[in-house]
Amino acid sequence: MKSLADELFSDFREHSVSEFFRRNAAMLGYTGKIRSLTTIVHEGVTNAIDAAEEAGILPKITVMIKRVNDEPEHFRIIIEDNASGIPEQYLPDVFGKMLAGTKLHRAMQQRGQQGIGISGCVMFGQITSGKPATVVTSTGKGEAVRVDVMIDVDKNQGKIINKEKFKENWRGTRVEIEAKEVVYMRSRYGPFNYLRMTAIANPHARITFVEPDGTLTIFENATDKIPERPKPMPLHPWGIMSDDLLILAKRTKARTISGLLSTELSRVSKAKADEVCRLANVSPEKKPSELTWEEAEKIISAFKQVKLLAPPTSGLRPIGAAELENGMRQILNPEFVYTLTRPPKVYRGGLPFIVEVGIAYGGNAGKTLESRGENEGAEGEAGMDLIRFANRAPLIFDQGGCAITAAARSIDWRRYGVDINNAPLTLFVNISSAYVPYTSAGKQSIADEPEIVNEIRTAIMEAARELKKFLYRRLRAKERQERAGIFEKFLPVVARKAARLAGVEEPDIKPLLKKIAGVDHD
Repeated sequence: MKSLADELFSDFREHSVSEFFRRNAAMLGYTGKIRSLTTIVHEGVTNAIDAAEEAGILPKITVMIKRVNDEPEHFRIIIEDNASGIPEQYLPDVFGKMLAGTKLHRAMQQRGQQGIGISGCVMFGQITSGKPATVVTSTGKGEAVRVDVMIDVDKNQGKIINKEKFKENWRGTRVEIEAKEVVYMRSRYGPFNYLRMTAIANPHARITFVEPDGTLTIFENATDKIPERPKPMPLHPWGIMSDDLLILAKRTKARTISGLLSTELSRVSKAKADEVCRLANVSPEKKPSELTWEEAEKIISAFKQVKLLAPPTSGLRPIGAAELENGMRQILNPEFVYTLTRPPKVYRGGLPFIVEVGIAYGGNAGKTLESRGENEGAEGEAGMDLIRFANRAPLIFDQGGCAITAAARSIDWRRYGVDINNAPLTLFVNISSAYVPYTSAGKQSIADEPEIVNEIRTAIMEAARELKKFLYRRLRAKERQERAGIFEKFLPVVARKAARLAGVEEPDIKPLLKKIAGVDHD
């Protein structure tokens, strides 16, 4: 006779990653008809730019969205790059297996990082249209292969339905995904705005976009300089936890704890490693495999007492203050712009990150019809427009739960002479990291890690102080102009009446007025 526990657990079974995300597609960003379409474009474009940069090639990306059978919610999304292509044997895993890829295990900045994005696109197309994704990729030696890929959800495996090889001198990868229950609109949340934002933060990329009605837009690259390829970085002692250290101890080839600390962590010399071991009362000659949890905790605490250099940035590729300023001036044409790139910091896990901030005032800065959400007021309304990026990829959705939004809202803008509800102000924030702590697999919102929020706040306040200086200078100039206007209006009258009372000829005060006006303009 079965016990109650046996009956309750009779349906217990293991679920694959693919099955989990099929039932929870919203976690990948597939929620809402406009957002779902933009998510497919986002995943394909980020992979395409990453692939070109890794191959040392200026990215040339083509995105086409075609309506299928004139149905209003049925589209074919085509994304093509000019990168090196994908070896044939990896195609099932790249497009059909979740949590498989080249990025998650390497500590360096890339737009994609989880090994879920493009396979999630394939799955969404599969469950809404019943059609496989079609992939055409160059394999080298003047050959290319075309495959149709579907996901075996129960096994989290990719299945090749059809395959065709042919001679082709073309280089790159072309992905076609057919999806239903999606809608195309030119709105803040649509593919067009996503690509426009991507072009701002990636001035080296050329993006061609063909909309469903055939409208062609080309976002030309503003520079021919390819960002230097990032290099994998070891963890930095600031921010690592005991568990991180124990994992390194299991994987290291070092024979001693001192060797482990100096070879597996960045900015730790042999002398620093010995000093840490002494402070932690752990033998530097002890084998890493014998390291205990308590000893790991002591080592982590000891690192806080030792002076270390800031984490390296060899694996990070921020936009750069100059490039960011050029982009904001080109797009917004503001009266004032200030940009900055902060020194690297570390958050939990020992991973470095860099915060960049740009602030623009006047011109086309602030909320516009395109930058507002669907419920944010009427056309012409002003106010601060917050633009969020992570690793040069725009974050369009989930703004309310993002660390960047939290940091921006925590600022007392009145101290800087700004009414964010009415000022023509655009605030740009980009976070670069080897592993951005997103709140979900949809990669549209950043978790409010205290170190990240504090660093964003510091960067915003630095930019806001420069804005305050500009606004003060502008106010003083306006006051001087008003005073000069009073002189120009009343001084001729005073001079005329004074000359009449004195019985002398009226003086020529034009030079004096010019002098006043000249002083005003200095």
